Amino acid sequence: MTTCRPAGDLSGQINAIGYGAWAAGGAEWGPHSDAAFVEAIRRAPEHGINWIDTAPSYGLGHSEEVVGAALAALKPDDRPLIFTKCSRVWDGRGRITGCLRRTSIRRECESSLRRLRVDAIDLYQIHQPDPERDIEEGWAALSELQAEGKVRWIGVSNFSVAQMTRIQPIADIDAAQPEYSLVRRGAERTILPFCAEQRIPTIVWSPLMRGLLSGRMTRSRIDGLPSDDTRRVEPEFVEPKLSQNLALVHLLDEIGSEHGYSPAQVALAWVLRHPAVTGAIVGIRGPNDIQSAADAAEVTLSPQAWATIDRFIDPAIGGVRAAASSRGAH
Repeated sequence: MTTCRPAGDLSGQINAIGYGAWAAGGAEWGPHSDAAFVEAIRRAPEHGINWIDTAPSYGLGHSEEVVGAALAALKPDDRPLIFTKCSRVWDGRGRITGCLRRTSIRRECESSLRRLRVDAIDLYQIHQPDPERDIEEGWAALSELQAEGKVRWIGVSNFSVAQMTRIQPIADIDAAQPEYSLVRRGAERTILPFCAEQRIPTIVWSPLMRGLLSGRMTRSRIDGLPSDDTRRVEPEFVEPKLSQNLALVHLLDEIGSEHGYSPAQVALAWVLRHPAVTGAIVGIRGPNDIQSAADAAEVTLSPQAWATIDRFIDPAIGGVRAAASSRGAH
């Protein structure tokens, strides 16, 4: 069992790259190995990855159980910070719905503590503002758990600026978690500026767009994804966006290869360049992926290289320039 660490600002406690355990849930992402995830989580701190992000809804508790198994094999001083979430509950048939009632959140917290095998959660987040009418009640519940020492920091995921503004009078927001990547830049419009102004640490999810920007996701691999893989219906993985996005990956590969970086490392470094971004969640499936992910925080490119990538992006629509969609698509 771990104990709650001393209070402090989250941004000063975490490194730029965090371990994303979404795929460890086993659902939606095709074949996986629990043993590979456990080994990767155990080794992540050796490479400077000092926090893990998970959620109960990832495999209906399975991701948290995998994380818990890995933590049990680590010495207390070697364990990374643990971030998890609440508000997504499921019934006996595995159907997930949103719930922000105080009694539900307290029950969810106890279940997460048990699965993770800890006695305090470092960052506890509302996963979705659903149902929106109850966000104040849900946020008050998180504040109570923080006061009781069951969680250290409290945060929100997928909240709009208006929703964050509504809950701020109840308790400070210790972290916000929006989606942000080269191909989904909506957070630049309002979320990131607001968090920068309010000095709210911002942890972005899916910076590689479900692996699309990793450099490993070819057209043939996408065509062969299992039928239950949710990426098969993601707009970024189907035409017309697919060709545009593969063209972007080709550009990242060209630029990165000149400096010894992978497309994934360049894509992650681009996200981390934003001054409002505190950290990025990277999905890591096995031990062999750890070093590459951790090294993304050290990527340095020339101003000209960054400008080339920025020119390839159309900031008005948050996507890739259609005019360049044929460039190197494969």
